[in-house]
Amino acid sequence: MSIAAGLLLALGSAVALNWGWIAQHTAASGLAALTVRHPLESLRVLFRDLRWLTGFLVGLGGWALYIGALALAPLSLVQAVSAGGIGILALLAHRAGAPLSARERLAVAVSTGGLLLLAISLVGGANAGHHAHVAAIAVWLVASLVVSCLGALGGASLAPGAGLGLAAGVLYAAGDVATKSIFAGGLWLLLIAVVLAAHGAAFATLQLGFQRGRALATAGTSTLLTNALPIAAGLVVFDERLPSGAYAVLRIAAFAAVVAGAALLAHEPQ
Repeated sequence: MSIAAGLLLALGSAVALNWGWIAQHTAASGLAALTVRHPLESLRVLFRDLRWLTGFLVGLGGWALYIGALALAPLSLVQAVSAGGIGILALLAHRAGAPLSARERLAVAVSTGGLLLLAISLVGGANAGHHAHVAAIAVWLVASLVVSCLGALGGASLAPGAGLGLAAGVLYAAGDVATKSIFAGGLWLLLIAVVLAAHGAAFATLQLGFQRGRALATAGTSTLLTNALPIAAGLVVFDERLPSGAYAVLRIAAFAAVVAGAALLAHEPQ
């Protein structure tokens, strides 16, 4: 029962977070250029805009729902349900006046299909896993920092803003992995500083991306990686075991679909 409640919270979180990101993207793309060289002035520009501030506050509410979901359900399942938010994001982007390209529609379809496969795989049960070893958490967080830096540098094969969306997604995911560890209490509470740093850096990176690329290339890529990477961490770091037989195949296919959707969104159309 607690797992089901956690997954419902994860779904509510996905709705709130993606609505918030669309609102922030719409507002930020029309504001004066943001820059890391003048962070305080950039923050003032954002927080003075009512549309952006509304999106930000709704997103905070979504994050609170996400924390509740993590307390009740396995990390990999919470993230996979949250990945369904890409469909919500696409719908909201379309309603906001941004037509979807064929590649974006395919990415949304692949990711949504993965969520359906995940729902079917839940018939095979879910394993809550174990608390991770400190070395495993450390390796994951350091690797996340390296990959996020590479993503922020961008590349010729990435769509405009997608590299920043990728970096934000990796950083948000690192914060989520640290958040799951915090529930063990004790010295693990020190990871609160890591969560705040990772989410703060991800926030700044994503806002920069909003001014450089489309909503799905930035927020969409971030959303899918924010969900896909903790799914992998749940299995690799927290030992959340797969169900047996065909259900395991379905769950792996569901996770792969999320990654494929992110790749399609981030790739620069030819």
